[in-house]
Formats: sequence, structure tokens, C-alpha cells
Amino acid sequence: MDSSRKKSTRVTILDVARESGVSYSTVSRALNGFDFVKGATRDKVLAAAEKLGYVANVQARSLAGGKTRIIGLLVPGLDNGYIGEIVRGVDEEIAKANYDLMLYTTRRRVGREAMYIDAISNGPSDGIILIVPLLEREYLTALREHHFPYVLVDQIDPQMHSPMVDATNWQGAYDATKYLIDLGHRRIGFITGLRAIQSALDRLDGYKAALADHGVRFDETLIAEGDFFTPGGYAAAQKLLKHKPRPTAVFASNDLMALGAMQAIRDQGLEIPEDISVLGFDDIPQASMVHPQLTTVRQPLEQMGRVAVSLLIEQIERPDNLERAARRVTLATRLIERESCAAVPTSDMKG
Repeated sequence: MDSSRKKSTRVTILDVARESGVSYSTVSRALNGFDFVKGATRDKVLAAAEKLGYVANVQARSLAGGKTRIIGLLVPGLDNGYIGEIVRGVDEEIAKANYDLMLYTTRRRVGREAMYIDAISNGPSDGIILIVPLLEREYLTALREHHFPYVLVDQIDPQMHSPMVDATNWQGAYDATKYLIDLGHRRIGFITGLRAIQSALDRLDGYKAALADHGVRFDETLIAEGDFFTPGGYAAAQKLLKHKPRPTAVFASNDLMALGAMQAIRDQGLEIPEDISVLGFDDIPQASMVHPQLTTVRQPLEQMGRVAVSLLIEQIERPDNLERAARRVTLATRLIERESCAAVPTSDMKG
């Protein structure tokens, strides 16, 4: 009787936590190979897992179907709408495919990205999705050499050996800059993203190309360094507002920085868009909730997450299909006109 009941009950990490007397998160770290778990604690967790049959269950799933149906997801953080929208698409698509999700956040800390990727690729996961990773060639090479399925989201492998999902960042920035030029703006400040991310470089290049194509002189002093976060956008906008004459429009490489720029502009006693126009990129949920509502370039964030899952599962379930291993899918962006941009005042219409 007891044996039959034991076999029919699925052992969970919570069961292992209760048996070993440690927290759920500690059990998760120990079972996934993180090296900052104390040796004695790890031994206690592994002993409890073995006693309950947790490890045996995972191994049985893997041997039976060639996979565990667990996908790792690596993100820089969960504190903004950009990541949230992509993760929503990933989560919904994974659920449809009957996979489970294992989430890791790096907080952009040096070395943590590589450490987590090593843990995921050597743990129970069948594959990994990396959202805007900083990218280190060594770990990409290691993933490929070990034939471990992975997909990059909104980041480009310079060697073009990786499966990737991105958007038309260059075109989106070009279209947004042209929109501002058509409104009469000539002094357009630009806040860059983190330059280790390819999309930040593409957006800067799109901005420059639109200026050149429409006869607007490029002014290096109208470029301010940003980092894709709101405080960085605030600081960059403060720098741009000191420019004489000040820009009539500010184009930020993402919405979070645009929100920071809007606050910096208000703190200077200026009105948006009467005194200065503001334009963002991404179209996160907050973009339509602020006042004035933010004009921005929409990335299909949720769809990017869904496509990433599709590319990853294709690798997991069809590992011999090498032709699609380094497939790149680029989705279209679209300018969303709202309230934060207006025609340049007549008194400012000079190059």
C-alpha cells in the first residue's frame, strides 16, 4: 500500500526542502549546481532528494523522452515593462508546449551571467533563452560546442552563429527621427542605450542615417550616454538641456530612459511637448499611462518571447536540423504617435 502511494506521488522541490530542513531557494540552487551553496548544505539537499526519489524522477523523465521539459530563462531583471512583456510571451508559449520555466536574474553583475549560464547548461534544463545578454564569446562557444540549445533575444551574436530574435531597431530609430524632422525639429537630442547591446548601436545608427538623409547636420554634442534605465535617462537629459541652444526634441533609446528624460524636463520648468518633444522606443505598458502619453517605437515584445520559445523548442526536439540552428528572426517595429511630440515652435525653426 505504502509503496504504491509513494510511486503515484510526484516529489517536488518543496518536499526536498521539508526533508532537508532548508529553504526552497537553497534547494533550487543546490540542485542546479550553484557553487555558492555550502558543501554541507548541498550534501544535505542531495541526500534528501535521493531519499525522496526527486533526482531519480528527473533522470527518468530525461531518459524516457530525451529531455526534462524544463527551459531556463536568463534576464537582467524583472523591474521594468520591457522585460515583463517578453517574459509574458515566453511563459505563455512555454505553457502551451507543456514545458516548465526556470528563471534567473543577473542584475548585470560582472561574472553572474556566465555563472548562471554554466549552471543552467549543466543542470536539468533542456535549453536556455537569454534576454538582452551582455554576451561573452567564451560561453557562446561553450554552448555551441556542447550542442546546448539556446536563443538570444534583442541581442546579436557578432559571429552570426546563434539563433536570435530581434526587431528592426535601425529602421525603427530611422522612422522616429524622420517623424521628428517632419515636425520641424533640427536640434534632436539622442540618448543612447548601453553600447554593449547591439540594439543600442543600431538605434544610434538609424538616428544618424535619418539626419543625413534629410539634410540635418549631425552634432556630437547632442548625443548623451544612457544605460536603458530611468535614472540614466534623467541624467542624460539633464546634460542635453544644458546645451545652448537646447534641443527642441529628445529621442531616447528606450521608454524607461524617455520617462527619466520627461521628469528631467519637468524639473527644469519646461512643458512637454510645448517646449520640448520626447520620443521613446519599445512601447512598454507605462508609455500609454504617463502624462502626456509617450510617442514611441513599438517593438512586438510579447511576440519576440513567443518566437524565442518556438526557435528553442525546435532545437530541443529536432537537434539534427542544423540548417535552422543559427536562424535569425527579425520582427517589424512601428511608430506609435501619442501626445509627447509636437511641431517645433516657429521661433526655434532653425538648423
